[in-house]
Amino acid sequence: MRLEGKVAVVTGGGSGLGREVVLAMTREGASVVVFDQNAEGAQRVADEVSAAGGTAVPHTGDVTVEGNVADAITRAQDELGGFHIIHNNAGVQLERPLHDTTVEDWDWVNTVNLKGVFLGCRDAVRAMRTSGGGSIINTASILAHTGDPFLPAYTATKTGVLGLTRAIAVDYAKDGIRANCVSPGDMETPMIEKYFAATPDPVAARAEMEGAYPGGRIAQPREVAQAVLFLASDEASFVSGTYIIVDGGLTAKTY
Repeated sequence: MRLEGKVAVVTGGGSGLGREVVLAMTREGASVVVFDQNAEGAQRVADEVSAAGGTAVPHTGDVTVEGNVADAITRAQDELGGFHIIHNNAGVQLERPLHDTTVEDWDWVNTVNLKGVFLGCRDAVRAMRTSGGGSIINTASILAHTGDPFLPAYTATKTGVLGLTRAIAVDYAKDGIRANCVSPGDMETPMIEKYFAATPDPVAARAEMEGAYPGGRIAQPREVAQAVLFLASDEASFVSGTYIIVDGGLTAKTY
């Protein structure tokens, strides 16, 4: 029960990594607002938590719209009794080389991945400064530390998320606020399934990706969720302004 008595907001909580984070947090005693643009997904995860004896409420919103995350935080405070943790996890990916990336492409990825995290962090900081602090966890990526020729916009946004996180950690430590990133490699999520499905040979695409990893597989979202859980907990009380790479050793190798 590492999060007993804590209240969290998880964006993108209706599927993939967000879902696993919600499940992990509620198993450890937290109450969670499941924030997602997909109302059915948010409700489904909240129902899953309730069936397991935990506490979660669905909240439909768009992280790119000012006030939407603030509304979720207010709901956490009013309905669940507080606000201590936010996991800014909602994001999108666009596979396109830079020379084929349009201004509209660039703006879309930046609006969701960077502006959305900015709004989530800003609204969380405003609430946490008056309530004794808390933990901010942002989903970055191994591409915040490396490069990919087919994901320039995504890479830029995830690098920006890491920089923003560091600035928050320095600026608001005196308020009892910690800010960290989790930087996953590829995971078994709807996003990666969509990528495989868009390739000429999904089986070959999967085999190529898995073959790049030292262990011959990509991550299960629950494995990454454990890193988020640690950063959210008091076990990480002196961990701030940094990141945890969860990639099975991918970025540790040269070839």
